[in-house]
Amino acid sequence: MLVDTVLLNGKLYIDNEIFEAGIAIENGKIVKIGKEPNLPEASEKIDLKGCLALPGLIDVHVHLRDQELAYKETFHTGTAAAVAGGITTLLDMPNNKPVTMSAQALRERMKIAESQILANVGFYSAFPEEKGQIPQIINVGAVAFKVFLIGQIGGLNIDDDQEMVEALSITKEMNVPVAFHAEDRREVEEKRQKLMLENKNSVWDFLKAHSPEAEIKSVRKVITLAEASSAKVHICHVSCSESLKLISEAKSKSLKLSCEVTPHHLLLSSDDFWEKGSLMLTDPPVRSKEEQQLLWKGVSNGTVDVLASDHAPHTLEEKFSDEIWKVSPGVPGLETTLPLMLTQVNKGLISIHDLVRLMAENPAKIFGLNRKGALKEGFSADITVVDLNKEGVIDSSQFYSKANYSPFDDWPVKGLPVKTFVNGVLVMDNREIIAKPGVGKIIYGKI
Repeated sequence: MLVDTVLLNGKLYIDNEIFEAGIAIENGKIVKIGKEPNLPEASEKIDLKGCLALPGLIDVHVHLRDQELAYKETFHTGTAAAVAGGITTLLDMPNNKPVTMSAQALRERMKIAESQILANVGFYSAFPEEKGQIPQIINVGAVAFKVFLIGQIGGLNIDDDQEMVEALSITKEMNVPVAFHAEDRREVEEKRQKLMLENKNSVWDFLKAHSPEAEIKSVRKVITLAEASSAKVHICHVSCSESLKLISEAKSKSLKLSCEVTPHHLLLSSDDFWEKGSLMLTDPPVRSKEEQQLLWKGVSNGTVDVLASDHAPHTLEEKFSDEIWKVSPGVPGLETTLPLMLTQVNKGLISIHDLVRLMAENPAKIFGLNRKGALKEGFSADITVVDLNKEGVIDSSQFYSKANYSPFDDWPVKGLPVKTFVNGVLVMDNREIIAKPGVGKIIYGKI
């Protein structure tokens, strides 16, 4: 038997253990894992040179932009950034222009993406105004829905709890998760208006408007909605410890609830605004050093289920303004997430086991990504190869993303992705993209 590719001389992360073995790949799937003498002959052999092969990493929170926002990012530049950063699969958020909130809009987005992508891409949809359209959107292939409680994006009225419960009940019946941006819109808006009337216009005023209380209040609401609907609910970019406490309590009641944190909330604090200013402004914003440490506790005790980048590219001009309220919140993260987290592995802050759980296993389980999230025979040959000893420095001028800036610029890192395989194809080799667009596949949900 002759297969397409055999990967040799690697250390493989399989079921919480690391084995010295090789991988045989045929038609984009892993067909055999074993010692070299037991692997079939292959058209191509690739030496992993003793590096660690992880299950292809999954980023469940990415804004790929494109369409009318292509000046910020395209499917090609975004997925190039992903594979350069060791990410093989990502889920695209719906707050685009036009908003992804109908079967037609989703089909159009998939069609535009198909020929451009270097990583696998699944799509969120916002809820349509007419709840009866939800099954159609799922049948087209939406992996999940996204609700922005910070502002009205999509058709469904975010202030109508009954409408929300009914929409969630439909997703529950069809077993599709719903992700929430949890910040109370009214609370944020009232504080913002008050501060603006007082001519308050600093980063610190943005933090006052987007307070921990606004998130905590909204997390409580999401938990209430989850209880009322029994839907599968995911809370995005948790930024404060009280939110994690509420989530932990809700999980103990057997709610289908999961949550994520981002590298910027784990590694930056409000102290960093003195140096970086609005460049590092995100929504929700980073919190105090104390809160940062408590988020790490949530990672180590298992309350946090997922680590996601919340890659949110903007132009550099959009990151600075005379008015803080006009600054576009968000930072690029696809090319920094893995190097930053491998650095924390080397520092002992997180184990490689937890990293794989948070960036491969749990994302695949929570979002129903079949045959992804593990190195197993029969699974997709999505593989992230890392060198834990390789050192470098974050340099946004070298990003594949159109967003050539980062709050992590000049940070030293130890542990880098060196090869990225998507559907069995070597797409990135030592930071160089060596495959053609289209090697990534569209991930369809419950079709």
